Amino acid sequence: MKETCRLYSDLAWLWPLWGETSSEYADYSEQVTTLIHAYAQGEVATLLVIGCGGGKNVFNLKRTFQVTGLDLSPTMLAQAQELNPESTFILGDMRTFRLDACFDAVLMDDAIAHMNNRADFEAALERGYAHLNPGGVLVVTPDLTPESFEQNKITTYTVKRDDLDVVFIENIYDPDPLDDQYETTILYLIREQGVLRIETDHWSMGIFSLNAWRDVLQKVGFKVHEKIYRQDDQDYTLFACVKPL
Repeated sequence: MKETCRLYSDLAWLWPLWGETSSEYADYSEQVTTLIHAYAQGEVATLLVIGCGGGKNVFNLKRTFQVTGLDLSPTMLAQAQELNPESTFILGDMRTFRLDACFDAVLMDDAIAHMNNRADFEAALERGYAHLNPGGVLVVTPDLTPESFEQNKITTYTVKRDDLDVVFIENIYDPDPLDDQYETTILYLIREQGVLRIETDHWSMGIFSLNAWRDVLQKVGFKVHEKIYRQDDQDYTLFACVKPL
């Protein structure tokens, strides 16, 4: 099946509907903030969110930090800017970007899951390290690892807005558990004034073991701390990674 990224392009208008901005991301953002303050070896004022997407995490984090967001999708960046007019947003590839600034903290948002080979995975984490001030903290959370992966899992989310009804149906499947990739397929059931149209998306995502995460983070140069974060009855590992002084 052909790989697509329609949720970040022609179907990006659906992204604000998928999850409540103020509530769904608030607890995770609070956890990120707590970890940053717990491990930072200095004052923390500035935060870079790499792979910021439509800016939902930025919406919560800007209460504490001066936030800059970076993403590869112009459409998503436009959404993020509209949602967070007081923040700065930059178009860039998380594997290769170079900014003329470093930050007190970095959040590698769940766009890291799109790094579906070891070279891209390491490159993105290295870029985060390069843009972090000494003593600063990078927080990153694997969406899925082989330890937590459930083959052929299906999740759904339904939203209604005036004359619009949307059902998001997401399926994950790993055709080869021995490699570093799995597939995400999404069906969008969109009813506008009761008229149905069905759209699809398909991504090849990266999946790396917790030990692989630890190895790469240490190889990049971080001192790594871990915390378990529970959301929707699922445990996630939060890595709080300190750049040495």
